[in-house]
Amino acid sequence: MLFGDHRIEIIPDTRFKLDGGAMFGVVPRVIWERVCPPDEKNRIAMNMNCVFIETATEKILIETGIGEKWSAKHVGMYGIERERPFTDSLRAIAGCGPEDITIVINTHLHFDHAGGNTILDADGNAVPQFPNARYLVSASELAHADSPHERDRASYLPDNWQPMRESGQLEAMPDRYEIEGITVMTEPGHSETMQTWRLDSGGKTLYGFADLVPMKHHVPLPFIAGYDLYPVETLEFKKRVLLQAVNEGWYCLFYHDVDTPLCRLTERDGKLVAEPSVD
Repeated sequence: MLFGDHRIEIIPDTRFKLDGGAMFGVVPRVIWERVCPPDEKNRIAMNMNCVFIETATEKILIETGIGEKWSAKHVGMYGIERERPFTDSLRAIAGCGPEDITIVINTHLHFDHAGGNTILDADGNAVPQFPNARYLVSASELAHADSPHERDRASYLPDNWQPMRESGQLEAMPDRYEIEGITVMTEPGHSETMQTWRLDSGGKTLYGFADLVPMKHHVPLPFIAGYDLYPVETLEFKKRVLLQAVNEGWYCLFYHDVDTPLCRLTERDGKLVAEPSVD
């Protein structure tokens, strides 16, 4: 769709599954299962909605999904249901191939956001999937990814960023930066160094929450993922930013939502509600 001076397309990667209890934290299953029915392993279906943004000079991809480097064991563990390669979706929806992408923005380097940064070559080595792109990641997130702690070590796989460091494509960015009308900013909560992003164009705002509000079902204030390292900070973020999204009529991108990743928020009977965007 056209968004001011920008063209925007949502590029879904593939469905996968994580434990429902972990995704909803202190919220009891009897409540969250009404909107996210779990499977026999207590896992809920999720997606990864990457965003393609085209400007007059750049073709930008925000996040790259879970990637295609997984073993059969991990495909089963995460319930990955891939129907086609991510680059096929990119071509079908955005009309361009991986060689056309000029900028990749990673909000953070967890495997479900940066897994598609690289692919395996004929020798089984991880190489950049977008050969002509600058890969932008905050310096703070890179430092943490290089030395993660026990709480989140499993989420960081060096093959998702090290090949770009070696090729010279990886750029360490400030905690807040702007590029092509997109503001990328660090917002602690899910982790200390994860970033969200905001596009202002043509008098409209599109906001990407990354993992602070991963699905539309996480809009209610207490619905905070157990994965969040700083849940109180997540709560404060939601109190501050979600109300602003309502008051200013933002378009909201829920990265992990399965059905309606692009919504607008409204307040109904004292509660915040995500409604699909019809624009």
